[in-house]
Amino acid sequence: MTSRREALRYQSRLLQKSSERSQDTHPLTWRLNDDGRIVDLKDYLAKDGYQSVRKVLNEKSPQEVISAMKEANVRGRGGAGFSAGLKWSLTMQGDGIPRGYLVCNADEMEPGTFKDRLLMEQQPHLLIEGMILGAWANNSKLGYIFLRAEYVESARVLNQALKEAREAGWLGNSIAGSGFDFDIILHTGAGRYICGEETALLNSLEGKRANPRAKPPFPGQSGAWGKPTVVNNVETLCNAPAVLLNGSDWYQELSGDRTEDGGTKLYGASGLVNRPGLWELPMGTTGQEIMDLAGGIRGDRGLKAWLPGGASTGFLLPEHLELPLDFDTVGKEGSRLGTGLITVVTEDQSMISVLRNLEQFFARESCGWCTPCRDGLSWAAKILMAMEQGEGQEGDVEMLEKLAVDNGPGLTFCAHAPGAAMPMETALKHFRKEFEDGVNKPRGVAHADPIPVGDI
Repeated sequence: MTSRREALRYQSRLLQKSSERSQDTHPLTWRLNDDGRIVDLKDYLAKDGYQSVRKVLNEKSPQEVISAMKEANVRGRGGAGFSAGLKWSLTMQGDGIPRGYLVCNADEMEPGTFKDRLLMEQQPHLLIEGMILGAWANNSKLGYIFLRAEYVESARVLNQALKEAREAGWLGNSIAGSGFDFDIILHTGAGRYICGEETALLNSLEGKRANPRAKPPFPGQSGAWGKPTVVNNVETLCNAPAVLLNGSDWYQELSGDRTEDGGTKLYGASGLVNRPGLWELPMGTTGQEIMDLAGGIRGDRGLKAWLPGGASTGFLLPEHLELPLDFDTVGKEGSRLGTGLITVVTEDQSMISVLRNLEQFFARESCGWCTPCRDGLSWAAKILMAMEQGEGQEGDVEMLEKLAVDNGPGLTFCAHAPGAAMPMETALKHFRKEFEDGVNKPRGVAHADPIPVGDI
């Protein structure tokens, strides 16, 4: 009988057998075991583990590491897609500049996303190795893994891996005999979505309320406790070992001619698909390829719309499935790649109810720091609840459109509200008639199994 701990772990199992993965084509997952067992230090070392650390710390300068990451075009896998190498190049270093911090954003709270969990629960040493390389490039004296509170299994696995790494000399003083000192601390958050924003995360790490900070100064200049700080996503850091061991040209070639974005990506699918899960695929893989791997939609349902990478991305239509899922292509269609995990909406689901569910979540998770987000998202959620119950009023659709604009990029303190506005804007664009029908027209139950999210 499967234990509760095993059940939690296996929810994030990769849906690719070891025979489908190789060191040359799957840098993130080739070491993973088919049965979901943790890749411990012994197994990791037997498969070239920590070889990039040994090579880099003794042979390459921090600037050479940064240049390699730039040339490989490793873009942030947390959702924003910002160049990791460019971010590292902006960290203040030099005489008189104190050594700062490297923070791994493991606060994976984006609805429909579970890729970082797979890496942390089954291959923790890959993350640790990536953090050491990032610390070397950024002259960081200490690392923090800021982990989502609900990821209890990840915390257990990471703590064990950190202990193994310290005892073996991969963390602590003079790593690999290089003279470089660095250690990592695991910090569990309190469970707030806003901590996905890097400066809110830093405030929380310091023990303060998780509000975003004004920028500038950027974390690379003044981050945790006023020191130069780099914040990177789990998957982003996990790409660094392969890039620095095999070279930026090799990494670029992994995506072939699909896209200018380098490497592979942990793509996935959730919702009413036959095989929800994860696959490591070349950057630029199409949505249709992922849907095929997921076995299509359950039953006789048709596809109505889909989110390409979490709740804070814009809705796309079935005809967009043929597009390569990279940062720029998806952006041109009015959405974002985000985390790269598709969420499907079937033709029998009400867009009003789907959007209401999303906007209730975003309204609850607002930190309340700025008015458009604090008041606007709650207002939008209440309008959608009224529409869902057939109690919408004339002007509600236009008000939702205005709220989407008022919470757009550059009009709020951070990216939380624009992330909430994007699915609202695109749902109204593609399915306006459904929302117009929600005004003074009774509706039935939208979901056979509605998700309770509480009151605003």
